[in-house]
Amino acid sequence: MSVLAVPGRRAVLADLVPGALARDIALVVAGAGLTGLAAQVALPVPGSPVPITGQTFAALLVGAALGWQRGGASMVLYLIAGVAGVPWFQGGSSGTPASLGYVVGFVFAGALVGHLAARGGDRTPLRTVGTMALGNLAIYACGVPWLMAAAGVGFTKALQLGVTPFLLGDALKIALAAGLLPTTWALLNRK
Repeated sequence: MSVLAVPGRRAVLADLVPGALARDIALVVAGAGLTGLAAQVALPVPGSPVPITGQTFAALLVGAALGWQRGGASMVLYLIAGVAGVPWFQGGSSGTPASLGYVVGFVFAGALVGHLAARGGDRTPLRTVGTMALGNLAIYACGVPWLMAAAGVGFTKALQLGVTPFLLGDALKIALAAGLLPTTWALLNRK
């Protein structure tokens, strides 16, 4: 029997850490912190108020590793703390930037990816690609309307500013996750 067997459901990576409530709190805080650190890896996109950052990758990985409840809670903590003044949004900022809709999308993406990961969505490269692509769609579904309102632009312009420049980077992040997550599971299942 694998060390990853969890009665009644499949495990996510966080299920391997012992201790229930303290573990969950620590993992939620760590997931939010990781996302805040990853947000500091940012490249400006000429002509767009939205930079390329590592936070989308972190938000999706947090969801996959922690499951839907802890992953979603991590992103809620990240969002609320950032709006309240913790300087961990892109560039050490806080408050409500034009890209805040994408951060709201992290909440939904973290929960969605966590839900799919608990059903095996991160066990093979192909499943991981699908899981991460759906997570990215959730982020865009929240980010684009927010950008439209914040920047006062129409849908087509919002796509040009807040989606198109990021597709290649998102594809690279998805490819990295498609290698990282299944490999992690394969290594853990060998024990």
